[in-house]
Amino acid sequence: MNEQLVKQVLETLKEPFLHKTLKELEAIQEISIKEEKNHVSVKVAISKTGTPEQLQLQQLIVKKLKEAGAETVGLRFVELPEEVVRKYYQPTSDDSILSNQKTTFIAIASGKGGVGKSTVSVNLAVSLARIGKKVGLIDADIYGFSVPDMMGITKRPVVRGEKIIPVERFGVKVISMGFFVEDNAPVVWRGPMLGKMLNNFFQEVEWGDLDYLLLDLPPGTGDVALDVHSMLPACKEIIVSTPHPTAAFVAARAGAMALKTNHEILGVIENMSYYVSKETGVKEYIFGRGGGEKLAQELQVPLLGQIPLQQPDWNDEDFAPSVYQEDHLIGEIYKQMAEKVAQLLPNPS
Repeated sequence: MNEQLVKQVLETLKEPFLHKTLKELEAIQEISIKEEKNHVSVKVAISKTGTPEQLQLQQLIVKKLKEAGAETVGLRFVELPEEVVRKYYQPTSDDSILSNQKTTFIAIASGKGGVGKSTVSVNLAVSLARIGKKVGLIDADIYGFSVPDMMGITKRPVVRGEKIIPVERFGVKVISMGFFVEDNAPVVWRGPMLGKMLNNFFQEVEWGDLDYLLLDLPPGTGDVALDVHSMLPACKEIIVSTPHPTAAFVAARAGAMALKTNHEILGVIENMSYYVSKETGVKEYIFGRGGGEKLAQELQVPLLGQIPLQQPDWNDEDFAPSVYQEDHLIGEIYKQMAEKVAQLLPNPS
């Protein structure tokens, strides 16, 4: 490998936002080669960093350089100078989901992890689709993304023009950080990068006309939750808790944050409410009782539903380990909750 070959390989690749070649933009800023290890390091400038498009370009650059003979590749992305971006950028009208007046945003929040918030998000989204609503789901838990796996999604989104097309499963359009990392790799970004990624999920994804866009938030009241509150001032919220008094106490923090930022809380969902013994048919309250009801009273909102502990029925041919069938006992509870949510939000067409 030598510098000339690296340039030759990369110069014809296109910057993902300005659609000009890296050569035209003079975007290949540094190249260094360690010959003894056959390691190539490249610094590349693009117009927006921390985006799905950057990840796709990164994968393409690594692939091309390895095909050309590099053993290992190091990449660093920086942003192009403003004057270069202005020169080539062609603004388009804002057709992002944020400008769609018909779409209602619903954040699914919890005070702590381990209460089944993602399971609730997935099944509520699927149940809303089953009652005829047009639904999208953002896996906004960027560190702990799990929605693709829970829904049995094996495909990746495709890019059409300047937009990412979300993956559709069970009638729900889905986007997740999990689509943009390889081999379940950890995400080691700091707060500002998370906000940038979340904003791209709104701006760069072709959602189409949706009635509801659900956001599976990370637990707690950290950076991503704050970003959602600032980006979506009219967002509604559903708080998920378990019946345990401590879980409900911690979930109250998420509720208090919603109220402070003028987000309307639609209600509380109590997960893992009880377990029905197959031997006796008796309800066993293994996590205690009353937490969800107490939380709903404290927040002055309805208790939308109480979900018992029970696994979905797994189908090896259509595997989705966390989605309950429509005729499953818990699937029916989710459908009832979806109908309540639709009644509380009658505006979307």
